[in-house]
Amino acid sequence: MINVAIVEDDRKAAERLSSFFSKYGAEHGIEFRTVHFESSVNFLSVYSCDYELIMMDIDMPEMNGMELVRRIRERDTEVMIIFVTNLAQYAVKGYEVDAFDFMVKPVTYAEFSMKMLRAVNCMRQREGRNIWVSTRGGKKAVNTEKLMYVEVMKHSIIFHTEEGSTVCSGTLGGIKEMLEGLPFAQCNRCYLVNMKYITEVNATEVVIMNERLVISKMRRKEFLQEFNSYIAGGGKLL
Repeated sequence: MINVAIVEDDRKAAERLSSFFSKYGAEHGIEFRTVHFESSVNFLSVYSCDYELIMMDIDMPEMNGMELVRRIRERDTEVMIIFVTNLAQYAVKGYEVDAFDFMVKPVTYAEFSMKMLRAVNCMRQREGRNIWVSTRGGKKAVNTEKLMYVEVMKHSIIFHTEEGSTVCSGTLGGIKEMLEGLPFAQCNRCYLVNMKYITEVNATEVVIMNERLVISKMRRKEFLQEFNSYIAGGGKLL
């Protein structure tokens, strides 16, 4: 379930957004729980970190949406925020408070659906997921959020995570299928790297937590394109 706060003083606009979430959820097999707040001040007074997404109007009485988000960011830097407003000229300022995106009223379902696809994909990337791998001792869960890179060594697959390494059997092709939709890219035939951990990259090497991994000539163009696309998307898959 994805918890959504709709902060909007126009009840009809809020109901329209809520219906969009119901429709999108039914189409994509996602459960949304939406809560409507008509007052920005009231929302701030009861705010907790239980929401994954906030749909925020900018032009509101008492406290405008931009100021409200600045206050929220003082306590929560992770929650995803999408501005929904008729003040298009101010919406771009939302990036100053790390807003994910904005929609201009009146919002159509086509626009909503397009934005929500990106938002949900981003949430899934943030959360990561557990993948189950076969080790000598049985099955083990590897959290993809903490997985820095995957290495092929002889006939073994090594998962290098923040917490240590896990050796298992399998193929790199099979692991790539398991990690589909997450920000992993292959830099050579031996390494599949989590792009969020990259601290340096050049034409021949990629650095992950002080580990230098070779970028092969065969993989160089494709790998750099994937990484540049990831960076252009603000650390998200496009």
